[in-house]
Amino acid sequence: MQSPELVTVGPKELGFQGLDNWGLGARSWPAGSGRPVLLVHGLAANARLWDEVAGHLSAAGHPVLAVDLRGHGSSAAVPDTDTDDPDAPAKDPTHTAASDLAAVCDEQGWAAPVVAGHAWGGNVALQLAADRPALVHGLALVDGGWLHLGDQWPNLDDAWGVLAPPQFDGITAELLWSSLRAGHPGWSDDAVSAVLGNLQERDDGTVTPWLERDRHRGILGSMLRHKPRALYALVRCPVLLLAAVGPSTPPRKREQLAKAVAALRNAEVVEFPGGDHDLHAQQPERVAELIAGLT
Repeated sequence: MQSPELVTVGPKELGFQGLDNWGLGARSWPAGSGRPVLLVHGLAANARLWDEVAGHLSAAGHPVLAVDLRGHGSSAAVPDTDTDDPDAPAKDPTHTAASDLAAVCDEQGWAAPVVAGHAWGGNVALQLAADRPALVHGLALVDGGWLHLGDQWPNLDDAWGVLAPPQFDGITAELLWSSLRAGHPGWSDDAVSAVLGNLQERDDGTVTPWLERDRHRGILGSMLRHKPRALYALVRCPVLLLAAVGPSTPPRKREQLAKAVAALRNAEVVEFPGGDHDLHAQQPERVAELIAGLT
């Protein structure tokens, strides 16, 4: 498959004082005359996890862009909230990320791309489609975007107690890769290596997340506040909800899926029995085929 170009996207007005020409790091497959596709990773993840999906889409003739959101992967740790400034209007990481992606599409000259988002990236993609309904041609929500964390946890402390990321103190990249390889036997080596893109390697060989821990908590708080069901009526485009399901899938997840399909104008659920949460890493060819079907 074609290797991506590593680029920086986003107009200058995305920048902050003291950060001239700041933009989002991205992986680009620019060739092709088909409808463009924008790929959005999840919380604490990175754009590399979309590489195999993007390769299939590119081979089918679609220009593809997979973006690292602020503080993730190759993108700078530029603030996505103004809560530290009492005089500034409140901003929210999910809304900020959606605004960033809208600006990227405008800069690329993409009038009607298909947008796919995984997990929190699904929330971001849904927010983009609600904010700019004339912009998004089709929407793929990959095991996220319809989940309502606020239904499950009453406050951030309770959610953090369950969903806080692991500590990586003393863990080497080599050891982590071996552990991930053993834990994901159905994934390609490239997909396993892409997970390591969530982390930076120190001089001593140990790893630490690119996304700072406090910022991770802040985005989780944004997810608790985010209400996808309030956005469904604003979305005009066709929507695919790609859901990993299995015997242990909680009834709450199926109920939220059913409510999303009922409230969205043109939506369909595609189930992946026994699928991993990272469906795009586990089954990239099928995910790419479904995304391409929205074009």
